[in-house]
Amino acid sequence: MRKINEIFYSLQGEGYYTGTPSVFIRFSGCNLKCSFCDTYHEEGSMMSDDEIIAEVRKYPAVAVILTGGEPSLFIDSEFVDRLHQEGKYVCIETNGTNPLPDNIDWVTCSPKQGVKLGLTRMDEVKVVYEGQDITVYEFLPAEHFFLQPCSCSNTEETVACVMEHPKWRLSLQTHKLIGMK
Repeated sequence: MRKINEIFYSLQGEGYYTGTPSVFIRFSGCNLKCSFCDTYHEEGSMMSDDEIIAEVRKYPAVAVILTGGEPSLFIDSEFVDRLHQEGKYVCIETNGTNPLPDNIDWVTCSPKQGVKLGLTRMDEVKVVYEGQDITVYEFLPAEHFFLQPCSCSNTEETVACVMEHPKWRLSLQTHKLIGMK
């Protein structure tokens, strides 16, 4: 059984796969308490893997996004295998504090300032910008680096930072900009 906050179908609004139709599996609970967190993930219902898979099957998307809260607290390779057996491309959005199963297709790490990472692999780094030094993240083993305004509130400063650090790309929360979940 896994505690699920919600499962829904939408467009990926951030990062490399922005605009991609995706099924989101939002797990309940997180090991960090970030001041800027815009996700209410504590509530949830216990669901079996069969129930989760049945819900995922309702939607035509190939991409499945494991998110939270912090999904790394609740998943294992068997769960990812079940999604693969359904023909799904499995992505995770994680704070990077815990090791992940090796069979995840795409890893988005959103590291938090001063928090030790437990990942050895990531495909993209996505940092919520609050004026911090972003160069400390440039050593991370990822191919893509995204800087995101904090809840669309400091876009001008974020753009200026990206212009100073061209390794990074701007990531906007497009789902919020167009009024989608």
